[in-house]
Amino acid sequence: MREVAGTVAALWRYPVKSMQGEELSTGEVSGRGILGDRAYALVDRETGMVASAKHPRKGGRLLECGAAFVEPPRAGEPLPAVRITLPDGTRVDSRDPEVDRVLSRALGREVTLTTEAPAAAMREADRTPIDGEGAEIINRESMGLAAPPGTFFDYGVLHLLTTGTLDRLRKLGPGGYFEPRRFRPNLVVATSGRDAGFVENGWLGRRLAVGAEVWLEAMDPTPRCVVTTMPQGDLPRDPGILRTVAQHGRAASVTLAPGVVMPAVAGLYAAVLREGLIRSGDPVAIG
Repeated sequence: MREVAGTVAALWRYPVKSMQGEELSTGEVSGRGILGDRAYALVDRETGMVASAKHPRKGGRLLECGAAFVEPPRAGEPLPAVRITLPDGTRVDSRDPEVDRVLSRALGREVTLTTEAPAAAMREADRTPIDGEGAEIINRESMGLAAPPGTFFDYGVLHLLTTGTLDRLRKLGPGGYFEPRRFRPNLVVATSGRDAGFVENGWLGRRLAVGAEVWLEAMDPTPRCVVTTMPQGDLPRDPGILRTVAQHGRAASVTLAPGVVMPAVAGLYAAVLREGLIRSGDPVAIG
């Protein structure tokens, strides 16, 4: 028997890593996540690393850019171009021969837009303590540890967040803008009022049926970082977002040693067990 957990309230993909994404009504899901998600990325020419908003000083402006496919990607067909909207409103197409120059000038670093992930892809991430005390700590980290090779995912291929978690965070941090966009999920699952709190933590290690076709495995809690606090679109900078999550969102990771607690957790990563279509409004059940 399946326990109904909620419904798909929103479905997102992010055509270019660390840029704002596009909301979908229907998404095709494979073992590499939602078709077209993190299909493109920028590579820093100086370091050879994938550019990421997780390093705000180098990549913070990425989050102020928007990216959308010029036409929907289709399985088995060449990847369509993306149109990127820069912070000043300028638009550039990935087919433009000047695209790298335009993006480099906008971001203040020499970058290359690519669909080919470097071997053993790495990124730089800010690991400065949440309270900001001490010198800046930037780590070099491996990417896609739970994703297929040749992808631009930070960890797993699908990221899920519930309205129950967002509602709980709003109560814990009144005045904060706890909007889904800050957390960059692929799926936002609307849960019932009785499912208050960090609902996803109770799903870890279980299977989720989404709609009539897709099965997921809830793998690990999603650790949060400085990206949740950064401005994007009409959302202002808000350091209180991460402080609130760190104070209240914790979970024991199913892949770490027993008893190891992962701080600043909200949402979960999922692996794809059965491919298919997901539609906005689809039921989500725990198998």
